[in-house]
Amino acid sequence: MTGRGATFKSTLTWWPAGLLLVLVICAVFAYWLAPFDPDRQNLLGRLKPPGFEARGKVFLLGSDELGRDVLSRLIYGARVSLLVAALSVLLSGFVGVTVGMAAGYLRGWIETILMRLVDIFLSIPAILLAIITVAVLGPGFINVVLVLALTRWPRYARVAYGQTLAIAGRPFVTLARSMGASPLRVLALHILPNIVGPLLVVATLEFGLMVLFEAGLSFLGLGVQPPTASWGSMLSTGRNYIATAWWIAMFPGFALFLLVLSANLIGDRFGDRIGDGR
Repeated sequence: MTGRGATFKSTLTWWPAGLLLVLVICAVFAYWLAPFDPDRQNLLGRLKPPGFEARGKVFLLGSDELGRDVLSRLIYGARVSLLVAALSVLLSGFVGVTVGMAAGYLRGWIETILMRLVDIFLSIPAILLAIITVAVLGPGFINVVLVLALTRWPRYARVAYGQTLAIAGRPFVTLARSMGASPLRVLALHILPNIVGPLLVVATLEFGLMVLFEAGLSFLGLGVQPPTASWGSMLSTGRNYIATAWWIAMFPGFALFLLVLSANLIGDRFGDRIGDGR
């Protein structure tokens, strides 16, 4: 690879990672970084454009329909999006990897039952299943995490199943089994470390998708409930004022775009590294 190509690939790796790190820092330190209380209302200062100044304080990204600072709500909204996405990825990954590895290693009737269950879940549109489940369980932070994990675990199961089938017949696995290692020990110590690469690629790509799903549910009023700041709910509110107060919808939409783009680029780079054997 030429020096220019290597520099380009390095750039594709580091700027998305840097952007994601900035968003994570904003989410973790939202209390100190947000200039205002995200829920504080000021009806006299509603729908003010970016740069509006009131009482010696500047609303850098303007105010919304209740006079709340858009920048502060954007920073606190990052906390919701990132936390929901991270917890959903961890939970769905744990369930999916466990199911996929068990099916690929144990085989027989267990494999048949588990993989047919995966096929059933994959045949249902994920967003439709999420909407129906949230409508039944009710909106809220915990329910959104559970619903997103419920809808996305089959993808991990498919990848873990295929990778486990490829590894289970290797000599080192056969040797471990012949020495009396339990199935759990073989899976945890000999198979999982050898399939974690492809699973990380899936997790990074799923992270961006979870962010979009959470924003979609919040947009429909089925996600995290007001007054908690959420990018999806900000978009939902902002669409009613798009002609007169474009900043309410534009800034959270742009933040969503950057977050999902950075997660997808990191996932693609992970895939390239695994494919190159590095």
